[in-house]
Order: sequence, then structure tokens, then C-alpha cells
Amino acid sequence: MAEGESCAASAAEIKEDFEIIDKKQIPNTTELKNEEKEKTEEARWSAPILSLAKKASENLALSYGNALKSASLVGFISKPVSNDSTAKTSARYHAMEERANLMNMMKLSIKILIQSALSLGRTLDSDFPPLQQFFVVLEHCLKHGLKVKKTFIGQNKSFFGPLELVEKLCPEASDIATSVKNLPELKTAVGRGRAWLYLALMQKKLADYLKVLLDHKHLLSEFYEPDALMMEEEGAVIVGLLVGLNVIDANLCLKGEDLDSQVGVIDFSLYLKETQDSDGKQDGGITAVLDQKHYVEELNRHLSCTVADLQNKIDCLEKTNSKLQEELAAATDRIGSLQEEQQQLKQQNELIRERSEKSVEVTKEDTKVELDTYKQSRQGLDEMYSDVWKQLKEEKKIRLELEKELELQIGMKTEMEIAMKLLEKDTHEKQDTLVALRQQLEEVKAINLQMFHKSQNAECSLQQKMEAISSFEGKANEMMSSMKQMEERLQHAEKARQAAEERCNKMKQELAGKLDTCRQQMSQLDSKCSTLEKELKSEKEQRQTLQRELHQEKDATTLLKTELQQMEGLKKELRKLQDEKQNLEKVCEEQEQALQEMGLHLSQSKLKMEDIKEVNKALKGHTWLKDDEATHCKQCEKEFSISRRKHHCRNCGDIFCNTCSSNELALPSYPKPVRVCDTCHTLLLQRCSSNSS
Repeated sequence: MAEGESCAASAAEIKEDFEIIDKKQIPNTTELKNEEKEKTEEARWSAPILSLAKKASENLALSYGNALKSASLVGFISKPVSNDSTAKTSARYHAMEERANLMNMMKLSIKILIQSALSLGRTLDSDFPPLQQFFVVLEHCLKHGLKVKKTFIGQNKSFFGPLELVEKLCPEASDIATSVKNLPELKTAVGRGRAWLYLALMQKKLADYLKVLLDHKHLLSEFYEPDALMMEEEGAVIVGLLVGLNVIDANLCLKGEDLDSQVGVIDFSLYLKETQDSDGKQDGGITAVLDQKHYVEELNRHLSCTVADLQNKIDCLEKTNSKLQEELAAATDRIGSLQEEQQQLKQQNELIRERSEKSVEVTKEDTKVELDTYKQSRQGLDEMYSDVWKQLKEEKKIRLELEKELELQIGMKTEMEIAMKLLEKDTHEKQDTLVALRQQLEEVKAINLQMFHKSQNAECSLQQKMEAISSFEGKANEMMSSMKQMEERLQHAEKARQAAEERCNKMKQELAGKLDTCRQQMSQLDSKCSTLEKELKSEKEQRQTLQRELHQEKDATTLLKTELQQMEGLKKELRKLQDEKQNLEKVCEEQEQALQEMGLHLSQSKLKMEDIKEVNKALKGHTWLKDDEATHCKQCEKEFSISRRKHHCRNCGDIFCNTCSSNELALPSYPKPVRVCDTCHTLLLQRCSSNSS
């Protein structure tokens, strides 16, 4: 079993770049060598590109033969199974040959790309065939030896995984990663990897980024096999070759291109164009054989891709079935746990009902006890009121006695009448207080009736137990407060009664003393009538002032009561106003933040408008020079050559060398930093500093 698994793994690696075809369709290496020798006698391979193409074709033929050998080990061709050592050695040789072939193809593609770009003398587009073939060969190199990662969807094998490490290792590549992720057209990892390569080539930092990856091979081992191209010395050689691409200026448009569904097939006919133009008849046999071979390769690749897709789909279906079964088991377990939870909840509900019933019974008992206490307090109040009535009757009797005594006093009639009037007023006031007390009693009775009705409603509303309890507590507090107020009023009434008794006693004492003095000083009345009349007048004025002060004090007490009620209302209004104030402060803060943000946006928009105006002025004032018009650098006036390349300044449009235009800045017309000459660089920096200040 282990031998079969190792053979299957080697076959999976072989299927990565080269597919197995029939023996009849593949020419032998000896036949190819003989044909090549005969044709070398007829025609001379002068160009080094053709020699590299020869080597590549030879290596491809050898790799096909080794692929057939490894396939025979797996079971594609009927051969006897060899030992593990032979299988491993054949897999190693096969990997070495693949690496050599890919390295040779990379050399060819880079050389032809540089030569064609130099001959054209302009920026390359995405439709340029040598550039397309370069990306195809580079994609094959990055795919070589990739490990297959298993996910929930299926097996995943893409070269975008190792490229994502560049962002962590080199922070300069973060712009590429963000721009690739922001492209909505890319849906697969292959498309994102291709877009990443395009952007790195446009930045002329493709070799630097791949060198950073090769310096951290311990991280690449998670993605590549040990025999992969990126893990061996060939990867470093390819990175060294990629340094030569910094000479090329590429302008690749990613929008509108379908990078996800492109099929990367190496076109060998591109590398044999020169010889086909000159020696088309002599090399017709080789091209025909190569065309047939490529056709067969493509057919085999398509078939193998369909087979692999079907196998992946079968694996995915099996995994989904197993997952569904696991989910069903988990669902059954959850249903059982939910049923247990339902039973527990039912038990808890029963306990809660019992507790609520007990609490309602307790509240009923409490309400009964409170009703009893209210009844007792009401009886006490009735007794107090009966005592007050008795006292009033006694005061009436005393008033009658005083009237009889005052009738005997001839000289003191006016004073006694005034005193009687005062007493009558006091009695009227006491009667008013009694009426008010009766009204308060009626209010207490109404409150008691309300409490009784509420207790009946509490018996009916078992479901709203918590709210009823809270309302009872509130009302009980109100009743307690009302009882306290009643007690305070009773105390005030008792104090007023005591004050009235004290006044009556004082009046009695004064009257008794005056009667004695009148009896003793009857003889002196004639002489002192004038003095007494004066004193009576002064006493009348004092009593009138006292009555006025009493009325003022009563008015003041009523005003104070109304003011207290108004103060409570004002406190509530103050709380409401404070809440409204807090809400308004929050709204004001939010509006201030919004205004600050609007001010920032306005300042930014003003700066952008100024930049746009400057760009328009620059576009009107400057023109984009053509490559043919400039032969010398505008700043250093050195002549352009193959080593000294031409570069446009994106701000002024003039042509400079690399040293005079090595600076990069972000312009309003370009979203990313672009090449700018030294003079424009200093001017733009001065403008930026002035705008910021």
C-alpha cells in the first residue's frame, strides 16, 4: 500500500505540468537527434535563441520518456512494479528534468521579451505575445511542486498562497495586495495571483519580491514540495534573470480582462519565428512534429483536467455526504438536549407559579392587616373628633357665662361685645377646621374604599402579581404619608386649641382682675373714665392689628402650601428639563462632530480642487514629448542609449534619464506614486508644504 501511495504521489506531481500520452504519438529521442543532425548540416543555427529551443525540445522529449516510465510505475502502462528506491530515483530525475526545462524556457522567454521590447522602444501592453508567454512560463514555474491543500470545498492548488507572504515579509508590497483584493472582477486565487504578477512587473520589483520569498524558504516549505523549483537553486537563477526585466516599461490594464478563466499554454512557435521566416522549408519537419506534439499535449491536458475535476467533484460529494450525516447526528443530539431543557423549563415554571401563589397569599394577608390598622386608626380619629366636640360644647357654655358676667358690667359693654365677636370668629374658624377634618375623613374613607377595591382586583389579577405588589407598596407609602400629614394637621389643631384655651384663660383672669378693680374703684371710675376710654381705644387698635396679622399668617400658610405644591411640580419640571438638556447637549455634540467632519471634508475638497486646477494648468501648459523627439536628457543633457533609457516625467511630460527622474510622487491625475523629474519633485514638495501650512 505504501508503494502504491508513493507512486500515486509521483504521478500527481507529473500531472502538474506534463500529461501522459500514447507512445506511438511521441517520437523517440534518437529519431529526433538524427533529424536534428541532418538539418544542422543543411541549415546553420546562428542565433542563441534557436540553440536554447533545441535544448528545451530535447529536455522535453527526455521528460516525456521519464514520464512514461513513472506512469508505468503507477499503472497507466502495464509494466512490472519496481522497488521503492527505483520509484524515488525516477521521481527525482523527473523533477530535475522539469526544473531544467522550466529554467531553459524562462531564459528563452525573458531574452525574447527584452529583445522585442528594445526593438519596439515603447511601453508594453497586455496584448503583447512575448509578454503573455512570459507570464505563462512564470506561472508554470510558480506552480511547480505546489502542495495540494484540502478545504471544505475540495482540493485547492494555487500559487497565490506563497505570494501573499510577500506582504508580511516586505511592507512595500502592501499596495499590490490591497489593489488585488479591491478588484471585484477577480473571484479565484489563480486570477489574483496573475494580477499580483502584473502589478509587480509594472512596479519593476518582481525580482526583489521573489528574492524575499527565496530568502525565507522555511515559510515556502508550507506551500512547496522539497523538489520544487522554488526550493532549489533553479529558483535563485530565475530570480537573477528577472532582474533584467527592470529595463522594460509595462502598462498593463487589469480591468476588463478575464484573468480567472485564462488557460496558460506555452507556445513554442513564438521562439522559432525567425528561423521559420528564413528557413521555413528546411525546418518544416521539426515545426510539424512540434505542432502535433503540442496538439496532443493540449488534448491530454484537457482530458486530465476533466478527469481531475470529476474526481474532485466525487470527493466533494463524499465529504458533503459525511458532513450531512454528522450534522444529522448532531441535530438529533440537539433535539434530545432541547427536549430535556423543555422539561427543566416546565419544572421551573411550576416552581415559579407556586412561589407566585404563595407571594399573592402573603400580600392578601398583608392587605388585610393594613385594613385592620386603618380601621383602628379611623376609630381613634373618631374618638379624637368626639373629644374636640365636647371641648367645643364646654367652650360654648363658658361663652354664655361670660356673656352673663359682661351684661353686669355697664362700663365694659363695648369691650365684651368685641370679645364675643372675637370668640365667635374663633369658633367659626374652629368649625371650618372641623368641616375640613370631616372632608379629610371622607377622603380617608374613599381611600379605604379604593384600597378595598384594589385588594379585590389583586385577587383577580394573579398574572400581574409583581406590578400589583409594586402598586400596593406605592399606595401604602402614599397612605402612610397621608396619615403622617393627618397626624401633623391634628397636632396643629391641638396646638391651636391649646392656644385658644390659653387665650380664654388669660381673658378670664384679666376679666376677673378687672371686675375686682372695678368693684374696688367704683368711686374712681368717674375720674378715670377718660383714661380707660383711651386705653380701650389703644387695645381695640392692638386687637385689630392682631386680627390682621392672624389673617396675614393664614394667607401666608395657604400661600406656602401652594408654593410647596408648586415646588414639587417645579422639581418634576426641572428633572424633565435636565433630561431634555442632556439630550440637547448630546445632539449638540453630535452636530459639532458632524460640523467638524464637514469642515474636514470641505478642506479636503478645496485641496482637491486646487490640485485639479493645477493639473489642468499643467496639462494646458505642458505637452507629452514623443520618444523620437528627444535624444538627450533635458536636465543632464546626456545622450540616450541602451543602458541609459528614456523616462517620461508624469508632471511636465519631458523625457529624462533614470538618475534625473528617480523620484516618485502621488499626483492628482494618478492614484499611485509615479515617476517625476527632480525639478517637478522639488516644486510639488514646496506646494504640498505651503498647502499644509
